[in-house]
Amino acid sequence: MSGKGAPELSVRNVSDLRVAVIAAQWHEKVMDGLVEGALRALGELGIDEPTLLRVPGSFELPVAAKVLASRGYDAIVALGVVIRGGTPHFDYVCQGVTQGLTQVSVETGVPVGFGVLTCDTEEQALDRAGIEGSTEDKGHEAVTAAVATAATLRSVSEPWH
Repeated sequence: MSGKGAPELSVRNVSDLRVAVIAAQWHEKVMDGLVEGALRALGELGIDEPTLLRVPGSFELPVAAKVLASRGYDAIVALGVVIRGGTPHFDYVCQGVTQGLTQVSVETGVPVGFGVLTCDTEEQALDRAGIEGSTEDKGHEAVTAAVATAATLRSVSEPWH
């Protein structure tokens, strides 16, 4: 079941990290909740001036993440929502976004927090959006995962050559 088994992440001393949040614009109520959760998490971590960039939809998240990764950000958080409809569109968009964001992270070495909801119904998305009545806050979780990974990577020493 979604939301079960999540790790308790302890993230400290990260206020100097440059973090960008990229958010799609489709499904405004869900997206507003995801963005609010992400910004709240960043504030709790002492990251007071994150970059917030809005793109038209979830499919545009990977290209924006790639550009931001090339501009020196330590972590990127991608927020979006894709709700299943009656056509294969859902499958293509979800697959493209997931593969694109993974590719950005692996190729650049910049952690990308995956806050893209892939839901069967709008109700499922609202339940994960971190708004009043939600059982989960995926925007907050995506920030925590990306920043915790950036902190872990920063702690790894450069090898001697």
